[in-house]
Amino acid sequence: MVDRKDVASWLEGPNAQRPDGATDYPGKRLGMPQAGPGSIARFGRRLVAIVIDWTLCQVMAYALFRVTLGESGPSSFAPLLIFGVENILLLGTLGSTFGQRVLGIRLRSVTGEQATPLQVVARTVLLCLAVPALIWDRDSRGLHDKAARTVLVRMR
Repeated sequence: MVDRKDVASWLEGPNAQRPDGATDYPGKRLGMPQAGPGSIARFGRRLVAIVIDWTLCQVMAYALFRVTLGESGPSSFAPLLIFGVENILLLGTLGSTFGQRVLGIRLRSVTGEQATPLQVVARTVLLCLAVPALIWDRDSRGLHDKAARTVLVRMR
């Protein structure tokens, strides 16, 4: 029988206790450790990494195309294009962008292996749309990571 608690349990948030009394942590359902290397990279690390990457892309857009902050028109997409290219090239080859490398995180497939080029491209396209990255599950994975079957994990 369906209980009201079953239907409205999502309101309690990702850290709520489950009916069996066990608590979850991000990555538990994926078989990852709770902390340390190989654990899910938390929101703070991911946020700082993307700020570093976006800042570098803004600087590169200015240096290459003289695109300034707040500029309108087609050239305003130059930083986003550079961001997409950076993600595809660096995640596909090294497993992390500049910002992710600085913060000690990398992209992996949910199987634990390096993400495939198709996973990297799918994740990057969805990340550039922004909305999928702003909605995440209790494993702290955005919709872009869920769709691509990838996860950002700590290296150290």
